[in-house]
Amino acid sequence: MTDSVLNVVLGLVASAISAGLGWLAQALRRRRRIERVRGFLGLPSGSECLIVVPRSIGTGSHAHTVTRRDAYALMWLAGLVEECGARPELVAHDAAHRGLGTKTELCLGGPVSNDRMAAHLAWGLPGVLVTSGPGPGSNVLVVGDRDFRADQDQAHTLLARIATPDDGRPVFLISGQTGTANQAGVRYLVSHHRELARKYGRNGTFALVLRVVNPEAYGPDMVELVADVTAEALRRPAAASTTA
Repeated sequence: MTDSVLNVVLGLVASAISAGLGWLAQALRRRRRIERVRGFLGLPSGSECLIVVPRSIGTGSHAHTVTRRDAYALMWLAGLVEECGARPELVAHDAAHRGLGTKTELCLGGPVSNDRMAAHLAWGLPGVLVTSGPGPGSNVLVVGDRDFRADQDQAHTLLARIATPDDGRPVFLISGQTGTANQAGVRYLVSHHRELARKYGRNGTFALVLRVVNPEAYGPDMVELVADVTAEALRRPAAASTTA
């Protein structure tokens, strides 16, 4: 074998080794990323996740009817679960009679349309109050002493993660003031879960208020983070503490 041929062979071998090491490094980075996401969501490969479905609120709505916007949001949530290699289980809000921590739970909708959401807020985020009614300005998300109102130009979503006792699987809450706001909250979680995992870790509790800009024109696509209200959401109101 001549020196020139030997140099070509050695070059090819070196290129193959370099390419293999590069592929291995990328695979390890991807694996670390997905493991961080799985840890944050509480969704190890092969696990099960509970997705709690709200009911549709409105004249003539059946007890188990889901709005079109909520159906889209549920599809996005199921896709996020399957991305982690886990299995989603959809259950109606009034049929999820089970404790916390055994399975990760993704709970969608406001407390008026979702009894499970109402229970989670009262237990895990006592500083949050949601009011709803037919009149203008009656749809309000209250966190501590801050009011977030819905109108034709904006709507808000509470996106929260609650850590459960004994390092159990977490509970995620996506509670929008409208169906569009529910969908926007889910899309924000799907798009930003890696950033949230880096910021809050696999055992963190947080509560964020998102603003949906001009939902009549832009639907769920224009979403911005308004505030991290974790401290206020976890603080039990003084009157409730005194009563308790």
